[in-house]
Amino acid sequence: MPVLVITGTGTEVGKTVTTAAVAAAALAAGRSVAVLKAAQTGVRPDERGDADEVARLAGAVTAAEVARFPEPLAPGTAARRAGMNPVRPQDVAEAAAKLATAHELVLVEGAGGLLVRFDETGGTLADAARLLHAPVLVVASAGLGTLNTTELTARELRTRQLELLGVVIGAWPDSPDLASRCNVA
Repeated sequence: MPVLVITGTGTEVGKTVTTAAVAAAALAAGRSVAVLKAAQTGVRPDERGDADEVARLAGAVTAAEVARFPEPLAPGTAARRAGMNPVRPQDVAEAAAKLATAHELVLVEGAGGLLVRFDETGGTLADAARLLHAPVLVVASAGLGTLNTTELTARELRTRQLELLGVVIGAWPDSPDLASRCNVA
């Protein structure tokens, strides 16, 4: 699979670390890897973004972003508030396809969850995955509430006839509570 889309069930669930782990495994297998952040929000132009963090953690990957917006908001909202052009699913698909011409694997990391809006027409990462014909890896939290958000994400992927490659628990707590321990099963 030349392109893999990585999404989460929400924010701060471990998408970037999961992306880095997949990139590191691919690099260890001798594959060339590019990481594309669909929309980086909440980061100033002089700060390192998620794609840069993947490169720091995984090693020699090509790091790229489609767009960067200063406020930590959904990409469509952040673009509008900044007076900038929004990211559109087609923009993500075109950037990933271009990277795929020079890399054996392109990892496309979303912002927030699968249906976070990129633009005013409601374009999402799910739309980009459809354009790319790419499977989707879902990153979920461990704790209470994750079963619902994970199932909703999986159902949406099935509804859109997108391949769910798997679910990864993005961060395991030092002291997992009962819900976390049960949710693994």
